[in-house]
Amino acid sequence: MAAIFQGVGAAEALSSSPFNSFDSNKSIFSPRRSFSVRKGASFAVVRSDGTVNLNLKGRRAQQLISNAVATKADSAAASSSSKPGHELLLFEALQEGLEEEMDRDPHVCVMGEDVGHYGGSYKVTKGLAKKFGDLRVLDTPIAENSFTGMGIGAAMTGLRPVIEGMNMGFLLLAFNQISNNCGMLHYTSGGQFTIPIVIRGPGGVGRQLGAEHSQRLESYFQSIPGIQMVACSTPYNAKGLMKAAIRSENPVILFEHVLLYNLKERIPDEDYICNLEEAEMVRPGEHVTILTYSRMRYHVMQAAKTLVNKGYDPEVIDIRSLKPFDLYTIGNSVKKTHRVLIVEECMRTGGIGASLTAAITENFNDYLDAPIMCLSSQDVPTPYAGTLEEVTVVQPPQIVTAVEQLCQ
Repeated sequence: MAAIFQGVGAAEALSSSPFNSFDSNKSIFSPRRSFSVRKGASFAVVRSDGTVNLNLKGRRAQQLISNAVATKADSAAASSSSKPGHELLLFEALQEGLEEEMDRDPHVCVMGEDVGHYGGSYKVTKGLAKKFGDLRVLDTPIAENSFTGMGIGAAMTGLRPVIEGMNMGFLLLAFNQISNNCGMLHYTSGGQFTIPIVIRGPGGVGRQLGAEHSQRLESYFQSIPGIQMVACSTPYNAKGLMKAAIRSENPVILFEHVLLYNLKERIPDEDYICNLEEAEMVRPGEHVTILTYSRMRYHVMQAAKTLVNKGYDPEVIDIRSLKPFDLYTIGNSVKKTHRVLIVEECMRTGGIGASLTAAITENFNDYLDAPIMCLSSQDVPTPYAGTLEEVTVVQPPQIVTAVEQLCQ
């Protein structure tokens, strides 16, 4: 497959500005054939306001999907229909962002297992092979180390590859390429090469996917120098982060959660991007700062409803940028509330929460009125049994209890 990129050495040098536009009429690829896209199976639609439209078989699946998001008043769903923009599921927002960037910049290409004719394991690349051809949407063998390395090499020559791991756990097979090449080549080449690559895929604890398919690799990759990490949690920031990651001159790992793909939200019609290094203020408050990301955002918002009824006023921040942390937003919140609770799905030992605790302690310790608390997944392989799987992950009642303890 290396022959596919034999001629990319003559590709145009990309501008140093990450937001510079390109002439989409110029193409460095010559599509040979197109593939049809297989229709997706039935699924559950979960709106970002908490309403659930289920089309799944099995009571257990319905319970787990509904537990993945916050529950709010039905009036919020009704009011959202009158807002400008268009409604998309999270996986559709990722697909739309990727398609727009491929239209805008002919250097953007996609590689991975089943990303072409099948449309990706979660349909994020659905329809792209038919539109852009099989050279820009490249189906690869089951060889993560090889096609990740090929993508890094393509990025060195001026392309902007988007590498899909069918499951984030599979990218452990490409850890050598990601750590020794993707993260370090800009430095080890003395700045001669930039690596504008996006590595993305589904991860997190799903619905009885077993230990090997329930990996949370944030903690694995956070120590690699030269790599940025972001985690999407809504259709709006999924699209915005995807577009920003593709335009970045740095290698970016985009974490997506398997239980959030069917989350629905109305997003703007106009073009937009999200800052890769900026946290999102989800709910302003006064009593305690709750830092979270990805699926746990919705567990926190479920708990927040209970906490408000009990007289507490939590401030909820979706940190989004896992590396580097947005210490400006986090610091301002800590200075206001003086108490911090971190809620993550990552493992407790060496997880994002541990790094975040260290960063807050080093920079804002004088503003804390209580020790930082961190709720994380248990340090055990994720069980297959649904009831046991749920026990290993932080649940809303645990968040409520932790806030009550912090605010005593």
